[in-house]
Amino acid sequence: RVKMRTTMLRSLARRAPTTAAATLRGHIGASAQAPLATPRGQLRSVHIEKRIEELGITLPAAPAPKANYNIVCHAPGDVLYVSGHLPITADGDLRTGAVGPETGGRTVEEGYEAARHCGLNIISTLKSELGDLDRVEQVVKVFGIVNSHTEFKHQHLVMDGCSDVLMEVFGKPVGYHARSAIGTSTLPLDMIVEVEAIVKVKPE
Repeated sequence: RVKMRTTMLRSLARRAPTTAAATLRGHIGASAQAPLATPRGQLRSVHIEKRIEELGITLPAAPAPKANYNIVCHAPGDVLYVSGHLPITADGDLRTGAVGPETGGRTVEEGYEAARHCGLNIISTLKSELGDLDRVEQVVKVFGIVNSHTEFKHQHLVMDGCSDVLMEVFGKPVGYHARSAIGTSTLPLDMIVEVEAIVKVKPE
C-alpha cells in the first residue's frame, strides 16, 4: 500500500504543473479573445470603434427625428433604411446655407464638410441602433440632397464628404456604396445637405 501511494503521489506531482499551465493558458487565451458585452448582454467586437479612435474622429450624439418619422426602419433581410440625416456637428451646430460660390453661396469645401457631418451622424445612428458597428455588413446605397443655387453643378463633389468618411470608417468593401446626389433649391431648416442610406447588417 505504501508503495502504491508513493507511486500515485509522484504521478500527481508530474501532472500538476502541466494541468496548471494548461488551465492558465486557457484563461489567458479566453481573456485575450473574449469580445466585450453590450448593455443587452450580447457579445460584440470593437474593430470599427477602434478605427474611429485611431482616426481621431468624434461621433456626434445619435440624432432624434425632427418630425413624425422613425430615424431607422428595419426591413426583412437584415436591411436598415436610414432616414435623412442632417449636418449636425459634435457640438450640436447645424450647418446651414445653399452651395453656390459663384453667386454668393457656400463653397464646395463647406458643402463637403457638411456632408461629412451627415455621414458621421449616420454612423452614430448605426452604433445606437446596432450596439456594435462591426455588425454593418455593407453600406448599400447613399442618397444625398444638396441645398444649391441654380448655377451650382457640383453636388457630386459635395457628397464626397459623406462617402469619404464612410470609407474611412468601414473600409472597402463594407463602406464602398452606390450613390446618388441631386441639388434642390431649399431644404428643411435651411441645412446645406441631407443624406439618407440603406445598410445591410449581420444577424444578431
